[in-house]
Amino acid sequence: MLGKTIGQLYDYCCLHYRDRTAIIQGLQRWSFGQLAERGNRLTNSLRRLGLQKEDRLAVLMPNCPEVLLVDYACAKLGLVRVPLAHYLRPDDVLLMVKETETKVLVYHELFKEIIQTVRKAYGGFQHVLCLSAAGTTGLADELSFRQLVDEGTPGAVLEAVDENDLYIIAYTGGTTGLPKGVVHNHRTFVASMAMELLDFGIGRDEVFLAFTPLTHASGALVMPVWLRGGRLVILPGFDAKLFLETVQQEKVTTSFLVPTVIYTLLDYPDLEKYDTSSLRNLIYGAAPIAPERLKEAIQTFGPIFTQLYGQAEAPMALTALSREEHIIEGNEQLVGRLASCGRPTLAVKLKLVDAQGQEVPLGQSGQIIAQAPNTMIGYFKRPELTAEPLKDGWLYTGDVARQDEYGYFYIVDRAKDMIVSGGFNIFPKELEDILHEHPAVAIAAVIGVPDEKWGEAVKAVVVLRPGQKVGEKELIDFCKRKKGSLMAPKSVDFSDSLPLTPLGKANKKALRDKYWQGRRRRVS
Repeated sequence: MLGKTIGQLYDYCCLHYRDRTAIIQGLQRWSFGQLAERGNRLTNSLRRLGLQKEDRLAVLMPNCPEVLLVDYACAKLGLVRVPLAHYLRPDDVLLMVKETETKVLVYHELFKEIIQTVRKAYGGFQHVLCLSAAGTTGLADELSFRQLVDEGTPGAVLEAVDENDLYIIAYTGGTTGLPKGVVHNHRTFVASMAMELLDFGIGRDEVFLAFTPLTHASGALVMPVWLRGGRLVILPGFDAKLFLETVQQEKVTTSFLVPTVIYTLLDYPDLEKYDTSSLRNLIYGAAPIAPERLKEAIQTFGPIFTQLYGQAEAPMALTALSREEHIIEGNEQLVGRLASCGRPTLAVKLKLVDAQGQEVPLGQSGQIIAQAPNTMIGYFKRPELTAEPLKDGWLYTGDVARQDEYGYFYIVDRAKDMIVSGGFNIFPKELEDILHEHPAVAIAAVIGVPDEKWGEAVKAVVVLRPGQKVGEKELIDFCKRKKGSLMAPKSVDFSDSLPLTPLGKANKKALRDKYWQGRRRRVS
């Protein structure tokens, strides 16, 4: 799309904004000039170790500036980065490093036990780099990450990296099934960043607060912010009090949130004590949001929300709903667009198709398929799995949606989350949106549970707002009035919280496991 590599984007930022602040974490402040110097030192040290283009480097790190140094070095040398999520089991990590034949591992001392387990079963690491507060290593045969940075030469690296060279193998599905390595090259990832700049409302001099993993979700937004001369503020994770304190102290302008984080902020009792007036663009996505709670968020924070829709196979930017399109009063049709995920971004073509791959009529539900410059190359070493989503130049997303006459897409649900009850197809998201309209409901998740007569019965698991009370029958009747008896939940369970995935989505696999335990057939 731009004909550039990720390394060239780093060069652009570090040249144009050399004396500006690039990274803030606690008392640490790095300028773009310091980022370039330290990045080059690490790059030259890695080259001195004998690494070659397209060698795989796995990284298991918490949120910290060093995550970006690793990305910088990999991009400049043409190494293929394999990000490892901190929530993965050792077995999953082992699968990933074995499958990719990873030669170099960079890890933080926080994850020493996981790495020791993995190293006992995998002998393919040529080098292991440990990042520790003291600058030491975890085991005798490991290298100190800090020492490699300090001892590397600061000169610029001029490797022949092409936009078609592989950039990343990002695994998906580790909490829901067999992990799949999603492969992107520099061209597809640069395209994703350009698409974000075009459609996400990222302005000049943004102050971006990252608390979701920099190795995954937040990391995809860092470069677009930097390309506009903005700065990155890093938090180790989400805590409502720390988030609000940081927004107030650093005058944060933008962040990436998932719906459950938005709900948590809305329900935080001390929210009004903090000055959040600097916020001008809260980008959200990764899971559907309840329209009623989105209205509440706009009333609380103002019209500062931008929605994105994408997936690991086509990161971040298939559709967008801009701040200007988040309308909560007036024309019913305009207000109704809060339930949509927006319209295709500039570089994307979308269609809705039926089970036979035929385009469905306007207004009917079908699977979203996409043509986009940020579409993955495929699943690593999984040609049989790659053939499922990539067909005839289209990416089959697995998401079911309908489209209105103005081009807005309304996601009905993930195809795999559909409940089949008595032969009827029921999409949980429709019911979840209705449940969120009830004033007592904070968060709701709808799943299918075993039923001797219907095969599956609809169950809602609900978290109530602080101080609120409501009975099971009232919520079931509430849904019946909106959607009828067939679609309404047959039962409601109340819980203090929902199990969440690391990205903050309701973990429906974990919810289902409770009800399907001991049965051969499970919904997945």
